[in-house]
Amino acid sequence: MSLEEPISKSQRKRDMHELQALGEALSELSNDKISSLPESLEKALLDIKTFKAHGAIRRQLQYIGKLMREVDPEPLQAYLDQLKGVSKEVVALQHLAEQWRLKIMDDIRLLDEFCQSYAMADRAQLRQLATNALKEQQMQKPPRAFRQLYRLIFEYITAKTLPINPDYSEHD
Repeated sequence: MSLEEPISKSQRKRDMHELQALGEALSELSNDKISSLPESLEKALLDIKTFKAHGAIRRQLQYIGKLMREVDPEPLQAYLDQLKGVSKEVVALQHLAEQWRLKIMDDIRLLDEFCQSYAMADRAQLRQLATNALKEQQMQKPPRAFRQLYRLIFEYITAKTLPINPDYSEHD
């Protein structure tokens, strides 16, 4: 579309429904995850959780859609994708965490390299989990420490790579 061409009423409605759907997905998040959003949007999302009547919820979703017109929806969608673990970046980070886990399991000395790359990593805890995971494998026990090691490595990688509270700014 060119800049002079007006947006059709049907297109505006489709856009509004998309924003309402995004708002509905945001309303399902926990209160602490909503707290990083703009204040007016945060209040509307918290209010919808108190409504029980279908009509009230529908009207509130329309209001949220209206508020969302003032906010760039792309970072919000990316934030939701990150929380759901569906974005390409998160999948890539999951693969990276798996690679690190396998490297550390093969050679415990690579733990030092990991800790240099991720300064906030707790070397002692990682070493303990890696040692326990190796023992589990040798004794053919369920991979409890193996999974914990992955979760911890993934946590350190995502803490360094992805923003926990994306920067949302309201447009005045």
